Amino acid sequence: MRSYSELFRTREFTPLFLSSCFRTAASTVSGLALGTLVYRATGSPLLTGLSMFGPSLAQMIGATTLLSAADRLPPRATVAGIAFLFGLGTAVMAIPGLPVWTVFALLLLLGLVQSFGGGVLWGLLAEILAKEGYLLGRSVFNMMSGIAQVTGYATGGVLVALLSPRLTLLLAAGLYLAAALTARLGLTPRAPRALGRPSVARTWHTNARLLSSPERRTLYLLLWVPNGLVVGCESLYVSYAPSRAGALFAFAALGMFAGDVTVGRLLPPRVRARLGIPFLLLLATPYLLFVLRPGVVAAAALVALASVGFGASLIQQERLVALVPDELGGHALGLHTAGMLTMQGVGAALAGGIAQLTSPAVAMTVMAAASVAVTLTLAPALLRRRAASPEGRSPESQRPEPSAPRGGQSEVNSP
Repeated sequence: MRSYSELFRTREFTPLFLSSCFRTAASTVSGLALGTLVYRATGSPLLTGLSMFGPSLAQMIGATTLLSAADRLPPRATVAGIAFLFGLGTAVMAIPGLPVWTVFALLLLLGLVQSFGGGVLWGLLAEILAKEGYLLGRSVFNMMSGIAQVTGYATGGVLVALLSPRLTLLLAAGLYLAAALTARLGLTPRAPRALGRPSVARTWHTNARLLSSPERRTLYLLLWVPNGLVVGCESLYVSYAPSRAGALFAFAALGMFAGDVTVGRLLPPRVRARLGIPFLLLLATPYLLFVLRPGVVAAAALVALASVGFGASLIQQERLVALVPDELGGHALGLHTAGMLTMQGVGAALAGGIAQLTSPAVAMTVMAAASVAVTLTLAPALLRRRAASPEGRSPESQRPEPSAPRGGQSEVNSP
């Protein structure tokens, strides 16, 4: 599968894509509205930030307890059900007079649900497109997410100003319900990829199995750590250029878009497979120049160039999918997403702490240098293992898991 038109001609891709568009738009609009409400109620920048990005911190809790559900629940019902729960939770947060602690309890609950929701979504995408089409499909989702975030925050700001934060939350709840309805009506009922009940024990067992492979373990570290450290740089845009931070975010989104198109559509597979490490180095290296404290124009050019390097994630995900048995695809991709979001939160906290002691420019340089160091440390081991298995698939990925065979047809008609 080598073209976007082929993607959208693939049955179920379009409804899954549209459902994700609605969810991403709802998330950005509701995040801004909720942050405004919490700030008005508490006056606390910390609580405001946690209300917008705190649920990501629940991802790792869910990744160690709930992630086995990603392959053991009917995909259509789960994708639609999660969107419905987010819509319901967002509508509840719009209730006047709701205590702040209740808002955070709801956010924690939704964060835990989302910890396996990513695995369900990306596992279903790999199932719809097959492993050969996953990278191109994921690149389209990434591009949509970047565009939706930029426009969603802008639209959310207008809605909060013209209407109110509570009405904006209700509109976001409506978008979540549209996502649920699109998934329910557009997707085909499918059996779970693996049998058995989700449990903490299964989650721990599967996490251990996925991380037991040296190559998979290295891929996870490359997906989590260099990316998270560079997101720490991005978290300092507002501190670096308070009146021009929006321009930096916009150029970063533009660079990410270019990277996704390049990796997903333009690079031949054999060339693409060799560029994972160079793209990761590109992701961090331009930020080293922030030690010179460039002006806004130069800084925007640097962040756009650096953000092209986010395309490395697509290359590493493609390799990861090739190394994972089909019945563990959702769990494996969910573990990637949960670890990535957690490390992004850690990166933002580290960058903020360093900036507090020095300056945003120095902190961005330090985080970039750390990202380069981690990439160069992990790269040799990955390249050696790739040379030892040139066909791209591990022996384990070619055989089913005895304790978790593919689900039968008894679950197909689940709601």
